[in-house]
Amino acid sequence: MNNNLRLVINNVNNNKTEDKNFFEKEELKIILDLYAKMVSEGSWKDYGLSISSKQVGFSVFKNAAENALYKICKNFKPKNKNLKYLITDTNGKILKNSFDLILLLKNTNWKKL
Repeated sequence: MNNNLRLVINNVNNNKTEDKNFFEKEELKIILDLYAKMVSEGSWKDYGLSISSKQVGFSVFKNAAENALYKICKNFKPKNKNLKYLITDTNGKILKNSFDLILLLKNTNWKKL
């Protein structure tokens, strides 16, 4: 008899839950569509992505050498449902927030922000 075998039932450590620590495909498509529109208007020139365990951010730049104009963020575990999606300035100050990315981006006047 082999003493090295063990029977494991309902091992919670074995179930790997996939953490979604990025924009989902549809969210990224919405953001990139906006980015393409703003680039064609000459308002935005470059972008960058930042990823942490708490949020992912899409930063937009007027020029590559400058600080980001805005950052479109998705919080993974917001304390308030309206803080799921944010638009922040270069200092991290929240300019707009919403529970819905489409509403947030559609209702933002980027020229007056």
